[in-house]
Amino acid sequence: MNLLSSKVKPFCCFSPSLKLLPFCTHSLSLAFDNNLIQTPKPPATAAAARGSVAKNAVKISDAAALKEGWLDSLSCPFPDKSRFEEDTTRSNAGSNWVIGIDPDLSGALALLKTDDSGCSAQVFDSPNLLVRVGKRVRKRLDARSIVQMVQSLEAPVGTTAFIEQSIPFPQDGKQGWWSGGFGYGLWIGILVASGFSVVPVPSSTWKKEFELTGSRCSKDDSRRAASTLFPSLCDLLKRKMDHGRAEALLIAAYGNGMKLESSAALEELVP
Repeated sequence: MNLLSSKVKPFCCFSPSLKLLPFCTHSLSLAFDNNLIQTPKPPATAAAARGSVAKNAVKISDAAALKEGWLDSLSCPFPDKSRFEEDTTRSNAGSNWVIGIDPDLSGALALLKTDDSGCSAQVFDSPNLLVRVGKRVRKRLDARSIVQMVQSLEAPVGTTAFIEQSIPFPQDGKQGWWSGGFGYGLWIGILVASGFSVVPVPSSTWKKEFELTGSRCSKDDSRRAASTLFPSLCDLLKRKMDHGRAEALLIAAYGNGMKLESSAALEELVP
């Protein structure tokens, strides 16, 4: 057997100059096209890295100016108030007005008026209507009704309106992102056009002021906090669905500089 196998020659022989190529023509063209072969880029030098850091530092230093410009664009566009000179109802003599807004579909508008006699509070649900979106019927904010509601407040020109800043979350989905952005922009447009100055406030900022941050805090805690700050409105905050009212009141309270005493006993609310 060994003698026989030693005499058997391989059936295939290869020339040293022969190149083996893949069968796939696409792979062939990609593998041997010198124009597509890219050499790795050399690592960035220390000087380049310092330049990148310096560039970012410039952006950070401009952040304050950018924010100021943004807030200025959201401020009352009538500094001389000439547009409302004949409207004597929109006067803030002897009082301070603050508006707080939860711009969600289930949100609300809260109005605080502080004068020598104390602080009075009102809260109004955000008006909405049903619209057809594709093959479904969805709830959307009613722009005309919001305009009528804002005008009925008769708040002084230049009143500051604090609105919760819309921040999309991955779990909200596309419809949630669209709805949140639509409501946020709609409210800002109406408020500025009505002569108010808008201040967006992240939810984490105003919630931290009232110790409502953390995974254990829920919207029920917002209702309890609002009921403690505004006991005269407790009857409007008893249901779980009233959390929008509570958060609008708390946003207004944040803008008005109100504090929630840590020792204050929060009343239990009926779900």
